[in-house]
Amino acid sequence: MALPNLSFSIKAIGLDALFQAVKDGKSVAVANKEPLVVAGRLLMEESRRRSVPLLPIDSEHSGLWQCLEHASTDFVKKLVLTSSGGPFRQWTGPFDQITPEQALNHPKWKMGPKITIDSATLMNKGLEVIEAVNLFGVPAEKVEVLIHPEAVIHAMVEFIDGACLAQMGITDMRLPIQYALSYPERLDSLPSLDFAKIASLHFEKPDTARFPCLGLGYEAARCGGSMPAVLNAANEVAVAAFLDKRIRFDQIHGVNVQSLSDCAVPAGAADTLEGLLSLDQQARRAAEAVVLRLAR
Repeated sequence: MALPNLSFSIKAIGLDALFQAVKDGKSVAVANKEPLVVAGRLLMEESRRRSVPLLPIDSEHSGLWQCLEHASTDFVKKLVLTSSGGPFRQWTGPFDQITPEQALNHPKWKMGPKITIDSATLMNKGLEVIEAVNLFGVPAEKVEVLIHPEAVIHAMVEFIDGACLAQMGITDMRLPIQYALSYPERLDSLPSLDFAKIASLHFEKPDTARFPCLGLGYEAARCGGSMPAVLNAANEVAVAAFLDKRIRFDQIHGVNVQSLSDCAVPAGAADTLEGLLSLDQQARRAAEAVVLRLAR
């Protein structure tokens, strides 16, 4: 398998354009996690100020949005994000021997290389926790991640009276994309679930000892401020380095942790878009320095 030559940048994933669209009063369907991870607080403040909705396309957050429609988060006990568990849910071999080719072999979803590696480390769920906290205005303690290998239920909401709503659908990103574009209508265009064929659904708690990147996402969601931006930038550098075979799979977490420690965060860096973009570049430099040390 030929591996892609990857480079990532916050500007390239549309953060500037997204802010400008909201300021111009345009409804935006948000197709990637990073803006809501890096600048979620600022984006949601701008969205409320302009009365402009941000419509999530990420399948789990689209599912939460559908379950929460017309419901106050005051009545929410917890939001549940599901994960297939990635290619290494039942992996019994050493993590330091995992190759990029193995990590890119996702069992359920066809995605780009960066998010596929994030699915393998469960960092994608850590980033989704941050995204959910920002989108729905709940504390990290109210967001739960469950491993659900069938990937039929994309999200669930449990309310304080014990009722639980689940959003289910085929494993196909066309569904959340279509719903965001057609909202508040629904279009008759996608296949139905065959429940008799599915037969059973399974759930398990994630193993944060084996997949510690998930815990980093929770920590960043709880701390807020600049930490999500630094974590996102460091992780992008770490994933690119792994795909370039400069570091091992099991070192991705270490690059993230060390970058959080090494990155000097100026006061007020998280209070403006310009500050966050500058911080993003600082975090990338810190992460690249960690990668260089490991590569030696």
